[in-house]
Amino acid sequence: MTIDIEKLKAFPVPEVRETLRPNDIALYALSIGLGRDPLDREQLRFVDPLQGPEVVPSMVLVMAHPGFWMGDPASGVDPKAVLHASQAFEILAELPKSGEVESQTHITDIIDKGEGKAALVQAETQLRDENGVFFARLNRTFFIRGGGGFGGSPGEKMPRPEAPQTAPDHSIDMKTHPEQALLYRLNGDFNPLHSDPDLAIRAGFDRPILHGLCTMGVAYHAILKSLAGYQPERLRSIRLNFSKPVFPGETIRTEIWNDGRFQARVVERDVIVIDGGQVETTGTGG
Repeated sequence: MTIDIEKLKAFPVPEVRETLRPNDIALYALSIGLGRDPLDREQLRFVDPLQGPEVVPSMVLVMAHPGFWMGDPASGVDPKAVLHASQAFEILAELPKSGEVESQTHITDIIDKGEGKAALVQAETQLRDENGVFFARLNRTFFIRGGGGFGGSPGEKMPRPEAPQTAPDHSIDMKTHPEQALLYRLNGDFNPLHSDPDLAIRAGFDRPILHGLCTMGVAYHAILKSLAGYQPERLRSIRLNFSKPVFPGETIRTEIWNDGRFQARVVERDVIVIDGGQVETTGTGG
């Protein structure tokens, strides 16, 4: 269904203020798979509220989350047609561990791929702490199936980044759990595509899929481990494309090169689910 461009342009993406608590920080880390080895002290720093806890930088993806705002009929978008196409974030200042966090999101571009084809909606989110410090910038692209044909610009065709031809320097397998999407959605993204079997079938999947941002979190965990030695301050920014969905229970293999390039695949189906990945580091881990 073609998007209603006037509704979408006029739609006010919710501005959100929330109070960040230690339990929220631990929940996010648990929801992307940290803490599964109760003897791994490096991971326990991120999942135990009594130890701080340390913030996984990818948590900026869910802080003061505006929710699935394209599910609102006033957005002019068919919610069943929405897929997450790409995501990036940049850490600009020290991440808060408590207190008020505020998000402001605005649409930066709407691309029309033509009648019967997709529309791409690009958005930017800025995060500030209770003192007004701008600590993270998020950029994402939504792919709206069949949403094109509203008379907008087709945008520029961008080349698809390719992984190096050499073997990865690190290859890390992390198995997701069957209930992982149900746990991850407690971070604030309640899109029913990740929980409602009937809606998933109507959307073209045989069962609910894992949130793209959860897949990203799992890959980020692998990078945090391999390139940063579980030292979050070594990772400053990341960008990636989502190429295929992941189903809860599948194993995600993150393939990482020391220059910061990475991709991820589902081991059971041998399909690439993240491509064009690039992370900026300030050093190398163990």
